[in-house]
Amino acid sequence: MQILTSLLVLIVLARVLGHLFARWGQPAIVGEMLAGILLGPSVLGLVAPSPALSGIASLAIFLVILAAGLEMSFHEIAKAMRGRGLVVALIAFALPFGSGVLVAWAFELDLMRTIFLGLCISITALPVAVKMLDELGMLDTPIGSYAISTAIINDVLALFILGILLALPEQSTWGQVLSTGSVVMVKLLVLVSAVVGLNLLLNWLEKRGINVSAGPEKLAALFGPEALFGIVVVFVLAFGSLSEGLGFHFVIGAFFGALLLDQRHFVAARYEDLKRTLGSITGGFLAPVFFAYLGLEFHVEALTDLGFVAAVLGAAIASKVLAGWWGGRLIGMSGREALGLGFILNGRGAMELVVASIAFERGFIGREMFSVLVLMGVVTTMLAPVTFNAVLDEKRRRLYRESHRT
Repeated sequence: MQILTSLLVLIVLARVLGHLFARWGQPAIVGEMLAGILLGPSVLGLVAPSPALSGIASLAIFLVILAAGLEMSFHEIAKAMRGRGLVVALIAFALPFGSGVLVAWAFELDLMRTIFLGLCISITALPVAVKMLDELGMLDTPIGSYAISTAIINDVLALFILGILLALPEQSTWGQVLSTGSVVMVKLLVLVSAVVGLNLLLNWLEKRGINVSAGPEKLAALFGPEALFGIVVVFVLAFGSLSEGLGFHFVIGAFFGALLLDQRHFVAARYEDLKRTLGSITGGFLAPVFFAYLGLEFHVEALTDLGFVAAVLGAAIASKVLAGWWGGRLIGMSGREALGLGFILNGRGAMELVVASIAFERGFIGREMFSVLVLMGVVTTMLAPVTFNAVLDEKRRRLYRESHRT
C-alpha cells in the first residue's frame, strides 16, 4: 500500500478496535495494538512497517510524552525518584535483568546476546506506561508517580549500558569498558544537570518576583494562541535533541523538558486550552498510529524455537511483575496496589523495540532473537493494561484516587 492509504487503514481499524475495547472496559491501546497485528505481515499482510510509518510513530511518542509532562509536576517526579522510588526502580531493573541472563545461560547464548536479552527484559517503556496510566486515570496517583519514575530510571540505565556497548571496539578490554562507561556517565550527568539547572533557575526567578511567563504571554498576544503550541514544541524538542545528541533516546530528554513546563512558568490563562489541543492531536490521531505500529513489527514466521520463546516470555512477565510487587510492598503499598504497579511496569513497548532494533542493525543479535524480543514487547504491552484493570477495576481506582486526594 501507499503510505497515505496504509495510514488511513491503520487509523480506522485502530480507532474502531480501540473504541470496542474501551466499551468492554479495557484500555483502548489493546485494540490499537491488535489492529497492527491484524493488518501486519503476521495475519493479513496489508500494511508493512516502513520508514515513513516509523517516523509518524516517533512523532506520536514525542507528543504522548509532551502531553504527559504537562499533566505532571517536576517536583513530584523528582520526589518519587528519590528514596522509595529509587528502591522500586533498582529492583525493577536488577531482577528482570538477572532473569534474562539466566535464560541466556540456559540456552547457551554468547555474551553480547545475553546482555541485550537482559536489557530488553529489564526495560519499562515510558510512553506505554504514561498512556496506560492516563487512560486509566492513574497518572497523578502514587502508583502513577512510582511507575513513571521507575520507567525513567530503567530506561536511562538500559540506554546507558547500550551506549557503552555501541561505543566499544570489536575487541575490548575491561579497561576500555570502564573508560567508555565513564564517558557515557558524564553525558548522562550533562543531561540531568541541564534539566535540574533550568528548574532551579526558574524557581529562583519566581522567588525574586520575576514573571517568567511574560515572554510566552507576549508571544501569544502578538502571534495568536497557535504560537503557544509552537513555543512548547520547540522547547521540548530542544531537550529531546540534547538527549539524542548525547547518545540517549530522545524520549528521555523530551519528558524532562516537558516536566519543566508547568502552569506557574507558562501562560496560565491558556494552559488548559493547550492541553486540550494537544490531547486531541495525540489521542485522536497519533497515539493510535503509534500503538498499531507496534503490532506491525510482529513477524510470526521467524519464531522457530518455541522453548526459547516461552522461556523469554515467562521470565520477562514473571520477573517484572514480581519486582514491581516486591518493590511496592517494601515502600508500604498494599498487596493489590503493589501487584498493580508490577503489572504496569510489565509493558515494554517502544523502548524495548528501540534497543532490539539497534542490536539487530549492528549485528549483535540475529533475526530469530529479534523476532522473539518484538513478540515479548507486544505481548507484555498488551498484558499490562488488561492485568492492571483486573487487579484495580474502575471502582477501586476511583476509591484509590479519592483516598489520595484527601
